[in-house]
Order: sequence, then structure tokens, then C-alpha cells
Amino acid sequence: MKILSADQTHAADQATIKTDRISSLDLMERAATALADWLMNRLSPTEAGETHLLCGPGNNGGDGLVVARHLHTAGYQVRVWLLPTEKRSADCQANLDRLPVNVPRAEVGEDALPTLPDGALVVDALFGTGLSRPLEGVAAALVRHLNKAKVRVLSVDIPSGLFTDAPQPADSVIVRAYHTVSFELPKLAFLLPHHAEYVGQWHLLPIGLDTKFLAKAKVDQYFVDAAFVAGKLPRRAMFSHKGLYGHALLLAGSKGKIGACVLATRACLRSGVGLLTVRTPSIGYDVLQTSAPEAMALVDPNQEHLTELPPLKSYDAVGIGPGMGQEDATKAVLEQLLREAGEQHIALVLDADALNLLGANRELLDLLPPDTVLTPHPKEFERLTEPARDDYHRLELLRNFCQKHRCYCVLKGAYTCLGTPDGTLYFNSTGSPGMASGGSGDALTGVLTALRAQSNHLSPLDACLLGVYAHGRAGTLAAEALGEAGSLAHDLIEKLGVAFEELTAPEEW
Repeated sequence: MKILSADQTHAADQATIKTDRISSLDLMERAATALADWLMNRLSPTEAGETHLLCGPGNNGGDGLVVARHLHTAGYQVRVWLLPTEKRSADCQANLDRLPVNVPRAEVGEDALPTLPDGALVVDALFGTGLSRPLEGVAAALVRHLNKAKVRVLSVDIPSGLFTDAPQPADSVIVRAYHTVSFELPKLAFLLPHHAEYVGQWHLLPIGLDTKFLAKAKVDQYFVDAAFVAGKLPRRAMFSHKGLYGHALLLAGSKGKIGACVLATRACLRSGVGLLTVRTPSIGYDVLQTSAPEAMALVDPNQEHLTELPPLKSYDAVGIGPGMGQEDATKAVLEQLLREAGEQHIALVLDADALNLLGANRELLDLLPPDTVLTPHPKEFERLTEPARDDYHRLELLRNFCQKHRCYCVLKGAYTCLGTPDGTLYFNSTGSPGMASGGSGDALTGVLTALRAQSNHLSPLDACLLGVYAHGRAGTLAAEALGEAGSLAHDLIEKLGVAFEELTAPEEW
């Protein structure tokens, strides 16, 4: 899915009006009817109780008035609250005129705020994507009042006060919604961690926006859903053999952290690699051979940490970092790897302590071979760049970092964001809060290393997109089976096969 800017969203509406030969009022009716149907399918009139609709003076308010009309017609008890204004948009005024006369309505003021009973359903239709300045006056007072009330809040299109795709001014007043229902495509604001408390759970409703406009719209941000990656993983031929699916090398583990090595190893094996060799300190040999007999163990001469890099000529991809430690000798191994992998054109995946070593020795960043994959969490990314002022600044840093170093950077989070060498960003749709536990990142390293080893089947971009998506999908499957609090990294790993099967291209006729 493309992620449109606020201006592009408005242009999409205009293109749809022109292509479908309808009025803007008709398009408002289409969108708001879809929202009303969504709401009525979730809550009966009894479950909804008295529903309060807060309507602003623009088209977002018009959407709210359409919803009020449909709910009233369906037997819901509704009450409309209007922001005071000298002039409403034409479509908002038209739908106010259409509102049945027996629907209670009142204008709010700073000294005349609505009474909102505990548990009431409130539809926030004050301001939409066109908002470009913080709320103030009566609007701000109403939102503060709403946020203090113990009510169920549904925001129409976007929580009022939240900007669609720009940094939020300090001390902004923003509606805190339980649910946000938007249309056709996600908003960038929905995907950023600082906005989670406002957006709540978000949902998309199709409203038939002009497909030709959407296809031609130029964007540099995408939301990766199942349709985006479906069929990107080639189906294996009947006479496949292990030599067709790459030979990967993992450099991982140190005393006390062999578990990270095991998790990365098992995830790599579950992600379709043909052969896997694991370089680990000698203290990890017995553990590795017992827990992952399918992998070949290549033991470092040092008992507790990595000190030597094996010859690379046999490998298609190398993953390095999980549980590795940051000893001086290990840093030397990383530096040697960066130099030799670049010379031999071997794909790299860097995680955990490999990233920490890069952050502490930034001159090594200049040695990154093109198309290297890095998998930092926000703090690790900060060590590679600088502290971010806000979520938007972090995305700017991500673009610049990937373009400067010609690399792929998997910035981990609830909507993991993949930065690419050309500056395009891809936000992942899969995952579960159950993945917020030790070892999930080690598993991702194994997944991506396996896919990068299959370079004869997958481009670097597709390997990253598939790996991040499948990793999140496996986490969701594990949480569905065991619960979010009870699912562990090894449970995720056991679900990788199912996740990849969902993404495999169908058999050709």
C-alpha cells in the first residue's frame, strides 16, 4: 500500500470525484456510510448506548453528521455537538441541513461543554487531514474535556489535532481515540510510536478512490501488507537441492550468550537456507551441536569469544552480531569481515553487538559493502547516527543513513521500518506485542541471513521485505497459539515455515 501525504489524499478525492462523475457531497456520503456500517456491525444500538458525535466546521464534521443521520435512521440514540463557527464547509452545511430535526444538537462553548456519561460512545469528527495548526480556543477545550472523560472514542479519519505527516508542535492538544477509522490507505501518523496513545487501533475502509490516480501517485513510503509481498518467494522446484538455496555463515555467541547464537541459527535453518555454518566460541560447541544438528559448527580457537574470521569463499551471506560481545579481538573480526566481504561481494547482515561496535567505531561504517543489511532497534540506530528529536526526524536520519552508506536498515519496532539505498521507506504490517522479549531480534538476524544467501532467487529488497514480514507474521502466529505474554522467540521460530508458506508463489499452470 502506498502512504500518501495529506495533499495527495486531497488530490485522490478530487480525482475520484472527476472520474466517477460525482459531487464531493456524494463522496462524503460514500465514505461516511462505510464508517457508519462499520460501526453498526460492531455495536448494536443497545451496546452503543447514547452516541455523542462531536462535529467540526469542515468536511470531517460533515462525515460525522452523515454518520449521525445513518445511526439515527437505524434506531441508535444519537446526540450531535457542534463547534461554533462563522461558516461551515459547503458539504458540512449540506449534511447539517439533512440531519433529521428530531436529532438533538447543541453548540459547544468553553463554558458549555457536553456532558459525557461514563462509558458513552463518542465519535470524534472535529478535524481531519487538512489540519495544519494546533487546536486552540473552544476546540482545544473540548478535546481536553473529552480526554478526561471515561468514554469510548472513535475518531473519523484521524484523531482531531493530530497532523497527518508533519512533526507535532509541543503541547499540542490531540484526541486520544480507542479506534481510528480511516479510508483506503494508511496515514503516516498511524505508524509512528509517539502517536500510538492518540490513534489507538486503526482500521481502513475501502471507498473506491480512483485506482488510476493511486497507481500513478509518486510516493517514497509504503505500508507492506500481505498483498504487497504475496508470491515474492519462489516455489521450490521438484528437483531442488541444498546447493540452490545458498550457504550462510553465522558469527555469533560468547560466554553467557550462546542462546542468542542458537536462536539465530535455528531461525536461519527455518528460513530456507540450503547450508548453514556457525562460527562460535568453543564454549558453545556442545550446545550448538545438540540444539541445531542441521547446522555445521566451526569452532573458534578461543573459549569465550570470537577471535578469528574463517575464509569466506564458501559463503553466499554472512550474519554477524547476536550475543557476540564487544571484545577487541571481536572488533578486529568485524573489521576484517567488512573488508573481505566487500572484496568478495558477499552479502552481510549486521545485528546486535556488530552494530554496537560500529556505533563505537564509526569509521568502520565507511567499510560497509553495498546492500549490507543492518537491523538496529532505536537505541542501536541512535548510536549509529544521533538522537532523534522526534519520530519524523528519526525517519529523516534513516533515509540519509541508508543513502549515504548504500545499505538496507531494518529499524525495529511495532511497525518495523525498512530504509533502502534509494531513500524509500517500507513500514511492516505484521507482528505482535508478544515479540517484545529477548531473542526476537536474534531470530530476525537468522531469517534475513538465510534469505540473503538465496541471492539467485531474491533481490536484496525482496529478501528484506519478505524476512521482516515473515518474522512478524510468525510472531503473530505464536501469540495466537500461546498468548502474547507466553510466546517466546523459539515459538516464533517454529512458526516461520507456516509464515513463509503463506508468501510462496502459487504453482504455475
